[in-house]
This record gives sequence, structure tokens and C-alpha cells, in this order.
Amino acid sequence: MEIGIQIEPQFGFSFDDITRISSVGLNTGFRKVWFSDHFMLDKSATDKVLLDPWLSMAALVRENPETHVGSLVFCNSYRNPALHAKMGATLDVLSEGRFDFGFGAGWKRIEYEAYGYTFPHDNERIDQLVEGIQIIRGAWTENLYNFTGKHYTVKDLISYPKPVQKPHPPIIVGTMYGRSRMVEVAARYGDGINLAWAFDLETVKGIFGKIDNVLKKTDRETSGYRKTLGYWTRVFESEGQIDEAIHSNAKKRGIPEEEYRKRVESALWGTPESIRGRLREYKDAGASDVILMFPHQQETQQMEMLGPVLSNL
Repeated sequence: MEIGIQIEPQFGFSFDDITRISSVGLNTGFRKVWFSDHFMLDKSATDKVLLDPWLSMAALVRENPETHVGSLVFCNSYRNPALHAKMGATLDVLSEGRFDFGFGAGWKRIEYEAYGYTFPHDNERIDQLVEGIQIIRGAWTENLYNFTGKHYTVKDLISYPKPVQKPHPPIIVGTMYGRSRMVEVAARYGDGINLAWAFDLETVKGIFGKIDNVLKKTDRETSGYRKTLGYWTRVFESEGQIDEAIHSNAKKRGIPEEEYRKRVESALWGTPESIRGRLREYKDAGASDVILMFPHQQETQQMEMLGPVLSNL
């Protein structure tokens, strides 16, 4: 199982921040760096450095030729699927095959409105996602590709060079809620699924079981299917520090301590050894990757705390 780190450009990362996190990650057991696809945090975030994830990843794989990058996840709505395919193939070539293509239907309405995109109903965005996946896979595998759908059409699409990875980079369908339709889409059209950011172990097992059932029902290969998880993560030196953090954060938010404790149950909070134990449970449940999102500006410190227990995972 691969352990990666999530970078949320919308929180504010310079490229120096990104390269430093990548370098520390490689030295502490985090080979993969994943990026979300956002344009802005909120209306007040006028001073945050928010670099484009595509360009950041392209620069990073050339700056650090050992780092593997992934998107968690690119938003189908923000670029035409054929353009996504072209950009993805280019990044796979530039990285020499060190690229995972996470893909999703989009959700952040404030960005759609700010950048002039229409924001369709959930079901329509999912329909668009399904067509987008088909176009991207076609562009990556066919010499001349044609597709006519309800939302997208491509005619005699030529996309070269093809990706380095064969048959193509894994298309990992992301969902923050794990609802039935997105699970079905991930199993039927994707090469993997990502569940983020707060799924408890029993829910994970249930969704992974549903994925396996659809794969078998549709005669799709199960062995290479990627089951990935994302978690808000915070590493502590002791259980006492966890209790102190829960008490302090509950007080700041003006909510009962037990309510806040319940909120973080599905997050990955703990000492290095307790987090290692939970990661083993995810591995046993079938996870191929776990992506950790540490507190902003504490990424390198947190990786250095957790890294020593990852080698024997």
C-alpha cells in the first residue's frame, strides 16, 4: 500500500513549499504527492498563493524526478475532456509514467460562479463525468477517436503523444460521499475509486464490497482495480496531546467536547503507532493507497513524525 500526501493549493502553497514537501516526503516514506483542483478558497482569499495544479505537477516531476504525482481530483467541468486527455498524456510523458489521474464531477459552486462555468444539477454533472471518462480513455488508447454523447462530442480526435503508462494512467474516480451512483460509476468506468475525507472502516469495507460486486457483474478485472482513501490527518506525540487538542478545539468552536471528539473519529488523528495500526486496517480492507492531508504548514513536521513507522506497514 502506498502512503501519499495531499496538497490543497487553495490553502496557499508556493512552489518552494511544494518542492520542500516533496523532498521531505521522499525521505520519510511518502513517494506520492497529490493535488486538488481548485481556483480559490473563498471570497476572502484574495491574498493566498494558489498555483494551478496541472502546472505545479508538471514543474514538480521535472524538479524532482523521483516524485510520483496524482490529482485528487481534477474537476471534469473545468476543462473539456479532450483537453484533460491531452494534458494528462503530456504530464505522463514528462513524468515518465509517474502520474495518477484522479477525476471527479465537481462540487464547489462558488468556483463555478466565479469563473463563469454553469453549475448543473448533481446528476447532470455525473452524466458529464461518465462521458468525460470515455473520451479521455479513447484519446489515450485510440489513434483516431470519435464520440457522440449528450454533453460532449469529439470528431476524429488525434491526441499524441500517448501516455507512457500502458494502457494509460489509472483513472481514479473521486467521491466525498460514497453514494450509490458514484460508486457504480467508479466501478463501471474508472480504474479505481477514491473515498475522501472521513470514511470509517466499516463504511470503507462496505463500499469496497459494492465495487467488487459491480466489477464481477460487468466482467471487469478486479486485481488491478485501485481502491484509494483520503484522510484528514494529525499526528500527536501522546494520547494526552490528543485530549488537549480536542478540548481546545471544542472550546474555540463553542461546542461540547464529546461532539467534537465524535467529529474527528473518522479522521486519522493519533500517535504514530496508533495511526500505523489504522493504516494496517485499511490495507487489510483492500486499500491500495492512503492519502493523508496534514494541517496546513505543518506537513513536513508531521511527515517526519509519522515516517519512521511506515517502513514496516
